[in-house]
Amino acid sequence: MLASIVIRTLNEERYLKELLTAIRQQKCIIVDLEIVVIDSGSTDKTLSIAKEYGARITHINKSEFTFGRSLNMGCEFAKGDFFIFVSGHCIPASDEWLDELCRPFVDSRADYSYGRQIGRDSTKFSEQCHFNKWFPEYNKIPQQGYFCNNANAAVTRQAWLKYRFCEKLTGLEDMHFAKQLVDDGGAVAYVASAPVYHIHDETWRQVRTRYEREAYALKDIMPDVHFSLSDFIRYYISGVMSDSAEAIRQKTFLSNIKDIFLFRFNHYWGTYIGNHEVRKLSKQKKLNYFYPKDLEKERYHEKKNSSVATNEGQ
Repeated sequence: MLASIVIRTLNEERYLKELLTAIRQQKCIIVDLEIVVIDSGSTDKTLSIAKEYGARITHINKSEFTFGRSLNMGCEFAKGDFFIFVSGHCIPASDEWLDELCRPFVDSRADYSYGRQIGRDSTKFSEQCHFNKWFPEYNKIPQQGYFCNNANAAVTRQAWLKYRFCEKLTGLEDMHFAKQLVDDGGAVAYVASAPVYHIHDETWRQVRTRYEREAYALKDIMPDVHFSLSDFIRYYISGVMSDSAEAIRQKTFLSNIKDIFLFRFNHYWGTYIGNHEVRKLSKQKKLNYFYPKDLEKERYHEKKNSSVATNEGQ
């Protein structure tokens, strides 16, 4: 069976060669592989590196990019029975990574799987604590619930054809997909034996924006979840205390104290802002605000030419 490894890229030259080298070193006992890159306008050496490693390359306009749309286009371009998703700044930590991620499909135990994520290099201390919570050392095959993360994940072609990824969400397209799957009786597997190093070289503003974006999307997946200002205070304090206790246990508290306070602040403040602001927007305003295309252009063009405004194309 063929596994298509789909990599979304935008200026990923820093770690892409290491990622592709690790992919080429996979044992591939239960699956064969192909590499598919879907690029949204790289201006560095990303595309030349991908070509060097024999990747098949397709493109998405940056103006049309959403996480879900880029994955759907990558899957449409791919030839595999299974689709494997890995971030351009993730590195497989095992030469059995690919086989292990696909094994739940071969054994008919799940339709969607995701693997362990481990920090490396510039990973912030609190983010490693975050990884430890969501990506533990033990397998859950299948797991309860629909948490999933496409930085290191896989899905069968059959399941993708049935659900596809939501193209309107600002993030968490993986959880949206998994929720539909689980609600229909399908299964998600967490495979700790398929680990990657996930390397985030982010500024504090980028950390905050990432969690803000995910909070916007979470409202469509779990509309009953509200994150209030008191929740921000509560979880910020508890997060700092928990991470500090772990740093003290590891005897690294003094070297990590600043990062602990800053990471948890940006984590929970971004979540609060994203959750709070989206409640102010109507459904149509939210679509117009977040959707990557200009949804009003056609309407205003028609108005200019006919002086009659319509709602077509919205």
